[in-house]
Amino acid sequence: MVIAAAAYGGADPWWKSFLTSLIFALGALASLEFVLSDNRPVEGLPILLPIVVLIAFSLVQTIPSPRSSGAAFGIGYRFWNSISADPYETRVFALQLAGLVLFAGLLFRYLTSMGRLWLLVHTIIGIALVSALFGLLRQTMQHQPGFLFLPYYPDQGYGQFLNKNHFAYLMESGLGLILGLFASGGVRRQRVLLYLALFLPIWVALVLSNSRGGIMGMLVQLIVTLLLFSAVVSEHHQAAGRAEKLIRSRAVVLVMIISLVLLVAGGVLWVGGDRLATSIEAARGEFSESDEAREGAKRTQIWQATLRMIEANPIAGVGMGGYWAEIPKFHQASGAMTPQQAHNDYLELLASGGIVGLAIVVWFGVSALRQTRINLQARNHFARAACFAALIAIVGIATHSLVDFGLHRMANALIFSSLIVMATCNVTNDGSRKKEDV
Repeated sequence: MVIAAAAYGGADPWWKSFLTSLIFALGALASLEFVLSDNRPVEGLPILLPIVVLIAFSLVQTIPSPRSSGAAFGIGYRFWNSISADPYETRVFALQLAGLVLFAGLLFRYLTSMGRLWLLVHTIIGIALVSALFGLLRQTMQHQPGFLFLPYYPDQGYGQFLNKNHFAYLMESGLGLILGLFASGGVRRQRVLLYLALFLPIWVALVLSNSRGGIMGMLVQLIVTLLLFSAVVSEHHQAAGRAEKLIRSRAVVLVMIISLVLLVAGGVLWVGGDRLATSIEAARGEFSESDEAREGAKRTQIWQATLRMIEANPIAGVGMGGYWAEIPKFHQASGAMTPQQAHNDYLELLASGGIVGLAIVVWFGVSALRQTRINLQARNHFARAACFAALIAIVGIATHSLVDFGLHRMANALIFSSLIVMATCNVTNDGSRKKEDV
């Protein structure tokens, strides 16, 4: 995760290939350990199995099938086509997804103690913190091309990411973990100020990155944290009598949500300043007509084209990774700009995998939610807090994915896989270092 985050978030195809190969190399070593060890049962199979099925389905999309035939100059021929509009990219997608599944499988196997779980949580927070500080340094100190011997350009992306929205995914992961730890009581009182010091630069970097989807995801994280806060407090902190009833009161929760959202919104506008105001004003252009509409670059136009593509390929889609090759047929614009992604991971999933792909991902989501619900009742306090924190981080990423495609970046995909494992793993061994609290 650290290597992927350092290299522009793992955006370059060759770097994705290197990271995937590295994961497979670690998997080969782990297979030897598995054979030579006590053959402890494989963990996480209910969570990983749907994704393995999705990989198999992706490979099926690349199988050629005869659809028609013809003849020219007395020579007969047949067209051999596959479901995927780009079989090569679909196979690349399957390999990279297999790498992510193996990465999650390794975490499931070796995340065997509270100490390792604590290390995983704080590794992600540390990556977010260092990335946030680097982003703030770039914004305040960079005035010409190149920064710290790296080929960055002013106003290009944010932090080490070439796209500010992809940077926001990483910030949402860090913020979600810290918020979840606070709400579930996973932070000792004497360390509250320390975690607040970690929280502030990550929050400021998210706001200054000027990502509207990132800010939306953060606000949803706050709302969900407050909605679930009463259940966490009443069950695990055992508030007494009137205090418990007051905390669980819907009116109090509603007032807390409105107050906190207004407070955070005010802070966002104050920190973001004119740049954020301009960005919010520009969002109105996404839903209005202008001369730029001819290029079809607005999200609403891309979504409309994607819906037409889904209607034309409803069952098996156009191939995982084949979106970019098929969308020109449905993108009614000047042709100056061809979308490479749907700017909505859910629409792109339905367009790429059809109803079959969507059903597989729903299967995965139901399995993950069922195990997360069990882990939220865990006896170990830190395991419970880590599960809740991962859930809040996932909520922010899932919300942001309604308008962006940050999970296409290797760093974000690896961290998202880690969050899934964190929320669904079954850590029963306290290890040599007891982690009842952070």
